[in-house]
Amino acid sequence: MPYVLQHKETKQIYTAMLVNHYDLPYYGVKFWLEAEEAERDAAAFLQAKGVVDASSWTLLHLDEREMKLCNVKLRNDPRLSLYWQTDRKPEVR
Repeated sequence: MPYVLQHKETKQIYTAMLVNHYDLPYYGVKFWLEAEEAERDAAAFLQAKGVVDASSWTLLHLDEREMKLCNVKLRNDPRLSLYWQTDRKPEVR
């Protein structure tokens, strides 16, 4: 089950340029499949991406369908930001 980074105040989901398992670059949601892996690697990932205050981000568990919907909503467009609403729906701005 995917775990993603969500900003505690704004509810924004962390997105970035990533590389898929076919070695193709895409813009999407950074995720980890296991909670332990996410907890272990999230702070280092944020630091590597230049995020100054990693403590302002928390892990959010999504189901696989929700995760896929988030990436579809982003349309591989780095100009878009993704926010996870309390009604379990992604919002793109």
